[in-house]
Amino acid sequence: MRKSFFVLLLSLIGFNLFSQKTHIWCGTLIDGVSNEPKKNMTIVVEKNKIIAIENGFSKAGTNDKTIDLKTKTVTPGWIDCHVHLEGETSPTAYLDRFTLNPSDLAFNSVPLAEKTLMAGFTTVRDLGGSGVNISLRNAINKGQVKGPRILTSGKSIGTTGGHADPTNGYRKDLMGDPGPDVGVVNSEEDGKKAVRQRYKDGSDLIKITATGGVLSMAKSGQNPQFTEAEIKAIVETAQDYGFTVAAHAHGAEGMKRAIRAGVNSIEHGTLMDDETIELFKKYGTWYVPTITAGESVADSAKKAGYYPEIVAAKARVIGAQIKFTFAKAYKAGVKIAFGTDAGVFKHGQNWREFVYMIDSGMPAMEAIKAATLSAAELLGLKDQIGSIEVGKLADIVAVDGDPLKDSQVFAKIVFVMKDGLVYKQQASGF
Repeated sequence: MRKSFFVLLLSLIGFNLFSQKTHIWCGTLIDGVSNEPKKNMTIVVEKNKIIAIENGFSKAGTNDKTIDLKTKTVTPGWIDCHVHLEGETSPTAYLDRFTLNPSDLAFNSVPLAEKTLMAGFTTVRDLGGSGVNISLRNAINKGQVKGPRILTSGKSIGTTGGHADPTNGYRKDLMGDPGPDVGVVNSEEDGKKAVRQRYKDGSDLIKITATGGVLSMAKSGQNPQFTEAEIKAIVETAQDYGFTVAAHAHGAEGMKRAIRAGVNSIEHGTLMDDETIELFKKYGTWYVPTITAGESVADSAKKAGYYPEIVAAKARVIGAQIKFTFAKAYKAGVKIAFGTDAGVFKHGQNWREFVYMIDSGMPAMEAIKAATLSAAELLGLKDQIGSIEVGKLADIVAVDGDPLKDSQVFAKIVFVMKDGLVYKQQASGF
């Protein structure tokens, strides 16, 4: 009687001595740190944090709950370091630029974000959109919509006519002369202003397009599009504002300029040569391969009318090269973080990147680490996410099967917890 009265009294004044814990029983645990999986383990979660990892299947207390994943493989929540959540591939995509309003993009992004979370990706880095991606991040953080934790660059920064120029392909009277406010720069001063505008807009990081791209309405998919001095000005300004810098790059010269100028990651990296690989290793630059994007655009280019011909020609040449580049870079010891470029293909299919990475020579355990601890390090969140360790956020996923033996198992997501909240729990077997 006294204990009940004491607990009631404390709860009334804002204390809870007996807050509920969740005991997650794991048949197989891949924690993101160890090189070998662990059998028959329990993860104990309180609120949004992992508070214990125990051998065996520990018994929950009276006020606690248990989640039975004894027949599943449990890993940290996966991290995709390269997505675009405002939309996804479609044969009408180039027309949609003239018909969709920002509010349309916002509504379209909501189910795409949820689909990504349900596929096991609890954190993503959104590398370029209209700026709606900033509002999507905010809505998810407020609990208004379901989706992964988002770090976003807002609008990407490019040069006039470059891969991130939003008016590429417009007729002349519509092109105008976009500037730093929408991420189009042509000097060191422009670059500084564009970074500061991204800060004002609420971005988490900076994305530049250091070379031409595949899907933009421009002839080259690989030419360098910034001077090294321009990139350096962007990087130095970004550092002043606490930003990291990701650089889209297909061609080798653009990559070399970006790495020497101090960017944190190269996205795609399709045509890197031996000199570029040595620069990656010298500067400690991360490589985010996006093999799935390369394979997907190459496939879509085979469909008559899916892309404008100026785009299809680049997709056929560049797309299929990424998997070979990945294999070469991995063997050379380049640091690799998982990223897919989802949006270039259908969201929720991000898991295919695991399959391509493994097929290209990376062991499955290393592929998982690329999508967990390594990705968290690139994002600057290694102390919060990326592994199942005491004190970290409770981002936890489970698959039905053994992903170390069968890469198709990555598609079989049966459980998703983000920040201590369960978003997916398959009915059977629990």
